[in-house]
Amino acid sequence: MKILIINGPNLNLLGQREPGIYGSESFENYLEELRHRYPDVEIDYYQSNIEGCLIDKMQEAGFLSKEPVDGIVLNAGAYTHTSIALHDCIRSLKSPVIEVHISNVHQREEFRHHSYISSACKGVICGFGLDSYRLAVEAFKE
Repeated sequence: MKILIINGPNLNLLGQREPGIYGSESFENYLEELRHRYPDVEIDYYQSNIEGCLIDKMQEAGFLSKEPVDGIVLNAGAYTHTSIALHDCIRSLKSPVIEVHISNVHQREEFRHHSYISSACKGVICGFGLDSYRLAVEAFKE
C-alpha cells in the first residue's frame, strides 16, 4: 500500500507555530513515528504553501501516474476554506482523499467551519492532533 500525505500552507511550521493549537512536535518527527508504526505502508510526504503546487502533486500521484497511490491524506490548511480548485482536483482523482485537520475546526473561528473540499473527499478527520493522520492511514488500511 502506498499513501501520500500532503500538507498545505503554514504546516511546514508545525512544532513552532501556535503550539497551543497545533502542538509542539514537528511533522517530520511525527512522520518518522508513523512510518515506524506502519512498516508495511509506503508513506510519502509533500508540503507546499502554494495552491497550484498542491494540485500538481495530487494530479501527479492520484491521476497521472501509471500506478496511482492507494490514498491521499490531505491537510489543505487554510485552502480548505477557500479553494474550489482543490475541490475540483480531488473530484478528478483516481485515488481517494481523506481530509484531515489537527485541530477541531468546528471549535475555532466561524470561517473555519466550512470546507470547500469535504464533499469531494472520502472522509474527514479533525481534532485529534497529529493523530488525525494516523486515523486516516488506519481508514485506508481498512
